[in-house]
Amino acid sequence: MPFIPHSAQDIQEMLATIEAANMEQLFDEIPAHLRVKNVLAIPESLTEMELGRLMRARAQQDNNLLCFIGAGAYEHHIPAAVWEVASRGEFMTAYTPYQAEASQGTLQLLYEYQTMMASLMALDVSNASMYDGATALAEAVLMAVRANRKNKLHRILLPRSVHPFYRQVVKTIIGQQNIQIDDIPFDINTGRISLAVLKEVAAETTTALVIPQPNFFGVLEEVDALTDWAYTKNVISIAVVNPLAMALLKPPGQWGKTGADIACGEGQPLGVPLASGGPYYGFLCCKKEFVRQLPGRIVGRTVDQEGKQGFVLTLQAREQHIRRAKATSNICTNQGLLVTASTIYMSLLGPKGLRQVAITSHQNAELLKEKLSTIEGVEVVFQSPRFHEWVIRLPKPVALVLRQLAERKMQGGFNLNSMYPELGECLLVCATETKTEEDIRKFVTLLTSILSSTNLLDKAEQGGAHAKTYL
Repeated sequence: MPFIPHSAQDIQEMLATIEAANMEQLFDEIPAHLRVKNVLAIPESLTEMELGRLMRARAQQDNNLLCFIGAGAYEHHIPAAVWEVASRGEFMTAYTPYQAEASQGTLQLLYEYQTMMASLMALDVSNASMYDGATALAEAVLMAVRANRKNKLHRILLPRSVHPFYRQVVKTIIGQQNIQIDDIPFDINTGRISLAVLKEVAAETTTALVIPQPNFFGVLEEVDALTDWAYTKNVISIAVVNPLAMALLKPPGQWGKTGADIACGEGQPLGVPLASGGPYYGFLCCKKEFVRQLPGRIVGRTVDQEGKQGFVLTLQAREQHIRRAKATSNICTNQGLLVTASTIYMSLLGPKGLRQVAITSHQNAELLKEKLSTIEGVEVVFQSPRFHEWVIRLPKPVALVLRQLAERKMQGGFNLNSMYPELGECLLVCATETKTEEDIRKFVTLLTSILSSTNLLDKAEQGGAHAKTYL
């Protein structure tokens, strides 16, 4: 349905009804220093034709760029049927299924989603769902704290090989809740969590250990050993995983002798397109013993009085349903449309299809590594096993190299300089099943040309701060 804005008279009548003097008064509780005074790059008003032209021009800025960036958001092929179905009115406009009798379609879809995610993670239960992967990790940490009440210190071991943005979000959300977060270093040679460091940790004061798989560098962690260490120390293990990788790798529920306790992550690789930064959704699964600590909603299947199958909200541990003080979370809204797309995506591909996508992505990444390694001065940083993403060190400033690649219509990777300065001029590079041998050859050719340019450093000096901060 087209958007029809309120007229000036409509606005005045609504303000008069609620006895507000003006629009500004509606937002006076927001501190002035937090409010944006001028919204840049958004015109005051346009005709429909002008607006359409503007949006097409801006959309074009995202097109025709060959993307080798991963870092938590991945470009995968999405079958046309996924969003053709997800965009139907029944799914696109459906909201929270408060009334089960009127929301059977939505509830069934969420039930199917939970079943698929629990199966993919090899765990007992999945919720439906979270805002994004970062908040899902924060909620997993809070779950662990609630489940391990005997430990009063609430110490969380958070490896530096976990996505830096995830770590920032976790610290923001739980930083005021008397929970101690200890950064665990990674081995500079392998890119993995150092088991030697864990052996020095006072396990009796530790609540949970976060285990990424693969980690932010694309490196595969020694998940069996890490999970077993946590189990023997009565520490809850939290897996942060790429869901697509779990179609190929051992899932969290099978790690070590007992499996990880909680698994979470970002669902974007499962049928959600890259769209200028979002939206995303997070998934959260766990063992059955922790189900009462699981935030959000859980959809269950039952039968009615006539024996007919039906779907209901089995658990609703959120503040909209119960007293706020008893809620497990107040940021656990279901990202329904994206979950719908992921459910359709997984249904279309099936286990074999998901595995094939993961295999092809990994093969393309290995081919890219092989070709880039032949460029003079390019060094593969970590030699550990990896999944479709890895780190290279360049002989020249990464920021400027990325800028030069972007000018040639290529997104060459993620700059690690500011987040991991100890690695030097390093670039995180990714390849998925969408990349061809021709794409890889183009990347290698362009990077070779840029690195061999004799005036590259001169351009860096001319570019100033912009060149240093680009990408």
